Amino acid sequence: MKRMNQLAKFAVASLLTVQLCAAVFAQDKQKDTSLGPANGASAVGQTGAGSGSMRTTAAKTGMADGMGNPRLGGERRPLYRLRRSDVVTVSFSLSPEFDQTLTVQPDGYVTLKDAGMVLVEGLTLEGFREAVQRAYNGYLHDPEVTVTLKDFEHPYFIAGGEVGHPGKYELRGETTVAEAVQIAGGLTQQAKHSQVLLFRRVNDDFVEARILNLKKMLQEKTLAEDPHLSPGDLIFVPQSAISKIARFLSRPSMSMYVSSAQF
Repeated sequence: MKRMNQLAKFAVASLLTVQLCAAVFAQDKQKDTSLGPANGASAVGQTGAGSGSMRTTAAKTGMADGMGNPRLGGERRPLYRLRRSDVVTVSFSLSPEFDQTLTVQPDGYVTLKDAGMVLVEGLTLEGFREAVQRAYNGYLHDPEVTVTLKDFEHPYFIAGGEVGHPGKYELRGETTVAEAVQIAGGLTQQAKHSQVLLFRRVNDDFVEARILNLKKMLQEKTLAEDPHLSPGDLIFVPQSAISKIARFLSRPSMSMYVSSAQF
């Protein structure tokens, strides 16, 4: 009798185990079935290429105004922002009587016809258009505005000191210091071309200064060390020591430049 009880318990335990395994298998199968179409739909939503694709749409590179992702190869291309002395035209599609040409004032404002002053320095053209649209909302119903950059300050460099024609020059393309000196008329006979100074503005408070041995670069033809200019750079060529001699000086002071044995 005892053996019969043990066999009955073993049969019941086996039956429960089989039922439990069947239930788990059915649940897993139902889970796979429910998740399959969702994954396929997600892939189609990402690529539009069909079911089962797990690729995502490639990110667009070269976004404007610095929105590109450098990690994805996006190149930063900042949009132009308005500066002082820029000239812009404002056109209204439905109200041409409000069309106007404006110059950004030294304080960064423009004066709109019948709408007053608006601060525009630092705005992109799209930001400027939105500012004009807001300014005229009280005068026009849903104004349609178009803005165009008509004229702007071109990149420039300044050459001073012992060059043939000191002044301000437009910076066109990539230009080195040696090329800029030639554009400014070359060096004079009094130039100290072993200590040409390059000043570059870092911010409103600091200016970077570099001393360039233009004479050595030209003699040794090491033009790879000739730096390229940035907009707003200042090149200054000082006088040589001999050119600083006063027109009249005492004989004893001549010993500073010439040996007494030569007299």
